[in-house]
Amino acid sequence: MSKLFPHLFTPGKIGSLTLKNRIMKAPQSSGMSNMDGTVSERLVRYYRQQAAGGAGMIIVEYAYVDDIGAKSAHCHLGISNNEHIPGLAWLAENIREQGAVPAIQIEHCGRQKFLGTQPICAPSAIPWPKLWDQYGVQAVPHVLTIEEIQDIVHAFGDAALRAKQAGFELVEIHGAHGYLLTNFFSPTTNHRTDLYGGSLENRMRIYVEIVRDVRKKVGPDFPVTIRLSGTDYEPDGFPIEDTIELAKVLEKEGIDAFHISGGDHHTMIHQVSPMAIDVCHNVWAAEAIKKVVHVPVIASGSITLPEYAEEIIASGKGDFVGLGRPLWADPEWPLKAMEDRPEDIRPCIRCNEGCLERTFFNFKAITCAVNPTISREGELDLKPAAKPRKIAVVGGGPAGMEAARVCKLRGHEVTLFEEKELGGLLHEASVPEFKSDIRPLCKYLITQIEKLGIPVEHKKATAADLAGYDAVICATGSRPILPGVPGIDKPGVMDALEVLNGARKPEGRIAVIGGGLVGTETALHLAEQGMHTTLVEMLPKIMNGVAATDQLAYSERIAKADMEVCTGTRLVSIGDGEITVSDHTGTHTIPADSVIIAIGLKAQDSLYGELCAQGKEAYLVGDAVHPGKIFDAFHTAYRVAWKI
Repeated sequence: MSKLFPHLFTPGKIGSLTLKNRIMKAPQSSGMSNMDGTVSERLVRYYRQQAAGGAGMIIVEYAYVDDIGAKSAHCHLGISNNEHIPGLAWLAENIREQGAVPAIQIEHCGRQKFLGTQPICAPSAIPWPKLWDQYGVQAVPHVLTIEEIQDIVHAFGDAALRAKQAGFELVEIHGAHGYLLTNFFSPTTNHRTDLYGGSLENRMRIYVEIVRDVRKKVGPDFPVTIRLSGTDYEPDGFPIEDTIELAKVLEKEGIDAFHISGGDHHTMIHQVSPMAIDVCHNVWAAEAIKKVVHVPVIASGSITLPEYAEEIIASGKGDFVGLGRPLWADPEWPLKAMEDRPEDIRPCIRCNEGCLERTFFNFKAITCAVNPTISREGELDLKPAAKPRKIAVVGGGPAGMEAARVCKLRGHEVTLFEEKELGGLLHEASVPEFKSDIRPLCKYLITQIEKLGIPVEHKKATAADLAGYDAVICATGSRPILPGVPGIDKPGVMDALEVLNGARKPEGRIAVIGGGLVGTETALHLAEQGMHTTLVEMLPKIMNGVAATDQLAYSERIAKADMEVCTGTRLVSIGDGEITVSDHTGTHTIPADSVIIAIGLKAQDSLYGELCAQGKEAYLVGDAVHPGKIFDAFHTAYRVAWKI
């Protein structure tokens, strides 16, 4: 029993089920099923590891309920016909063998059909904006007839029965996140005038009919839960008051627990919140539902750390917590929390780079920026090195620390060289409050270096220092690029990293040159501190290559800050109290007392080149390969250290 998180590790009941703790794996599409929706070996390996991590229940990702329009995404899990049952039974049994209760979510995608193929079924012919942008008129939904609605209702009931037959011990109906049921529930997407549209009673009708059909087919004692969005966060959507009324009705229909989330795929920052959005983002909605129902409530959404989860249970805001991305970052999150080792949990930083950015519109299986092994279970597992070697890692940023950690776990003798403090650019990256999720990650990496007893040489390593090592991993990072424009050497000019690490302090009117990730975040950070900031970007838009959810979150913050954005604008020169720029209108000046350069970074790979010239076995990882993101640092470092 955990002393740090006692409420989190008490048993809990949902209907006839008793769970060993209050932690559930929330359902998330993985893109790892076979094309026909059947269970793949890869999917089984993935869920087996998730279940071994200590969660009380694993809710398997959403499974489509019919073969007409329910399937949403590539390699989407199916439960639409009896041929899916053998694989589902295999999956359920593997989860149970690892000590977790196997559950599964069933769904119909409605208008959110990432595949973009017809039929796209919805209550009204209102396309999902993202799909419209990609596919045009092909994205306009087919308006469901009453007979077709009834077929879907029965398909949910049949799918729930298949789940029971396959050995799952609970079924969750997906009634959230902009899929079919919320298409009926939200006035944004339901413009019907028949018995399925208009009044709240009509808009919730399909929920009631599905719950009744499911309950009829699985029996009175089989646990059935439903996932609801507290609100869809749409301006003309449904508020929490509507969801409260829906929950009251569904409890009377026999729902055993409510799994509360928020948002839809149009308001994605409220559904899969990036780090610029507050943690535990939708817990308020779970708390609101819990006040009016008498069955358990599962809180979910950006509950990244065990102290957050403990507080939710202890304060009565929820009875259980659903963890999605945190169990991708570290499948052993529950076990480590239970053993009072929260410092060993690799934290989710909500970057969405490895998961959301890869999956629905890039048609890849999920992975994680900070955990390269997710979806590669059994392939990238760490094994002892065939021959332990003496290895030097040069650079104590995220790539260097990850490489050192993995090499040490494999049995190598490792020394880490870092001229400054451990953490590298994680320190600068985490300075803005809207990037604070990175701070626990930096702390985690430093803690692992300390716990593993890896010696750290605080010096700038030279080739001579490395002569006695069998191999060298160069994680030497990158340095800012400065443009060759007149005035670049003026005293008011500085680079973004100097500003973020406190080495330089901008004053007066500020111009930030470069609207990529670093430039945008630096400008926004300063603007939110009350400094008037102008962001100058030569491309037609800012935040190119930035995760979609970050773009949305930052755009909202920029609109509220004292910040101007000039796109299609090139820096010409830097003067006293101003900069000269050119755009489609010609050349003009912008007032600027301080000029911050953020046009990019250049890899520092000279040591690697010197070592290679000497015939030394050397490897490049992280920014030293190519300046990138945290994702690139972890993935390059892990793979190099995994194979040495």
